Amino acid sequence: MGIIGSTIKPFKNTAFQAGKGFFDVTDADIAGKWAVFFFYPADFTFVCPTELEDLGEQYAALQGMGVEVYGVSTDTHFSHKAWHDTSDKIGKIQYAFLGDQNHALTEAFGVLREDSGLADRATFVVDPEGVIQIMEITCEGVGRNAVELVRKIKAAQYVRANPGQVCPAKWEEGGETLAPSLDLVGKL
Repeated sequence: MGIIGSTIKPFKNTAFQAGKGFFDVTDADIAGKWAVFFFYPADFTFVCPTELEDLGEQYAALQGMGVEVYGVSTDTHFSHKAWHDTSDKIGKIQYAFLGDQNHALTEAFGVLREDSGLADRATFVVDPEGVIQIMEITCEGVGRNAVELVRKIKAAQYVRANPGQVCPAKWEEGGETLAPSLDLVGKL
């Protein structure tokens, strides 16, 4: 089954978010919005806090683009709160962390490591209809880049708003796009 272009499955997970405490998040809560599901292996680890902090530094920009962010691991929402309360890096983060101790969300996105019960290091961008537009999965030791994620989301939003246009490699907002046609075949 292809993941890009597929619709996310219904879900309900308990979240922790600074200033909000604990609350439930469902697929209905993201309907009509762009969303990032940022899976990571576990709280209290090593690469994860660097990635989560990096994403936190882009959170205001993402919100300005109409994008909500959810950090997801197979830890509980209680563990997320404890990590937030004890880590300088995680304590600065303003987006929600979803607990997925029953692995339902991690399995639904296809990123559960069966042997360890942990999530892969994976990012999914979901459009307002609940369709997965972007995914990235890296190996255990390779952290992701939030600036590049923001660039990709801007490109996905542009393509969605401008049917018939595509964004070439390294496209930046305001840059030239392409209109695929027979005239371009063999000329790029």
